[in-house]
Amino acid sequence: MESLIYFIFGATVVASIWLFRTKKLSFLNQNESHYSGKKPTFNIKDTLSGELLCEGIIFGPTGVVNSRFVADMNAIWDGNKGIINERFVYDNGSVQDRKWVLTIMDSGKIFAEASDLIGTGTGVQSGTTINLNYNIKLPQDAGGHELTVVDWMYLLSNGNIMNRSQFYKYGIKVGELVATIRKKDF
Repeated sequence: MESLIYFIFGATVVASIWLFRTKKLSFLNQNESHYSGKKPTFNIKDTLSGELLCEGIIFGPTGVVNSRFVADMNAIWDGNKGIINERFVYDNGSVQDRKWVLTIMDSGKIFAEASDLIGTGTGVQSGTTINLNYNIKLPQDAGGHELTVVDWMYLLSNGNIMNRSQFYKYGIKVGELVATIRKKDF
C-alpha cells in the first residue's frame, strides 16, 4: 500500500511539473499583453493584403522536418471582412487549397472560418502580433486527425511576417509549423 502512495505522489509531482512547464515556460505562455503597444503595429488589413508568398516547414512530433511547402496567397478586404485564398504546394508534390474568411472587430478580435476548420477560430491583433486559435481537421492523406492549433504571426520591421504554429492532440504537441509570409515580388 505504501508503494502505491509513493507512486501516486510521484506521478502527481511529475504531472504538475509537466503542466507548469507546458503552460508557463513554453510557446503556450504567450498572450496578447506581451505585445500590446509594441511597434510596428500589425494591421491585418494592410499587412495581409494583395498577393503574398509563404514559405515554410512543418515539424513532426519528434522535432524532425516532415514537409516543406510554398504557398501563394491572395488577400482581399472589404471593410472588416477579408478573404484569403491560399494554394500550398508541398515537397511531395501534393497541392492543398484553403479559403479563409476573416472578420475583424473594432476591438481587434478576429473570427476565422475555413472549410477544414471545426467551428470558428478566434484571435486578436495586438501590437506586433496576431494570434489565432482554432481546431482543424487534416486531410485524409495526412491522417484525418482533428488538431487544436495555436497560431502566432509576428510582424517584422521590414513588413514581412514570421509565422509559428503548434498543433496539439489531446493536449500533447504533435507538430509545429514555421513560415515566412511576404508581399510577392512582381
